[in-house]
Amino acid sequence: MDVFERALARLDALSPDEAEAAFLACCGARRWARAMAAGRPYGTAADLAAAADRHLDALDRDDWLEAFAAHPRIGETPGQGHGAAWSREEQAGAAGAEAAVRAELARANRLYDERFGHIFIVCATGKSAGEMLALLRQRLGNEPAAELPIAALEQRKITHLRLAKLLAE
Repeated sequence: MDVFERALARLDALSPDEAEAAFLACCGARRWARAMAAGRPYGTAADLAAAADRHLDALDRDDWLEAFAAHPRIGETPGQGHGAAWSREEQAGAAGAEAAVRAELARANRLYDERFGHIFIVCATGKSAGEMLALLRQRLGNEPAAELPIAALEQRKITHLRLAKLLAE
């Protein structure tokens, strides 16, 4: 049995509540996490990824907003738990930014919140604070109807990265 098969076996052995909590760390939409927990067992990592996409495709606006709300704003300190630890790792590029860049991220985050009614979501892994700020500024010019699908795509990327991290533990 390889490392991913063992990880899937551990995931399959969790109680429904434990599995839902594990999936919530990957994506904060409760409906998605419940569907993922109920869909076990997953035979392969590819089966898990396919199920994740299938259940992400079924989310509505409120589900996406719930998922977005589970993230700290870019440049803010995450809370506790798996998702928070992963957020710190994902946003490492913002953590060491100069004070002026952090201040501009905070200002642009507020503008984004006001314009779109949810926090700015970006798959931050491997991005510098400057890159994230540039993306934030660029997306501020989007129409609200166009921005939600962009934010949802970024959440999908984050979810898949976090599923891989879940299997790597």
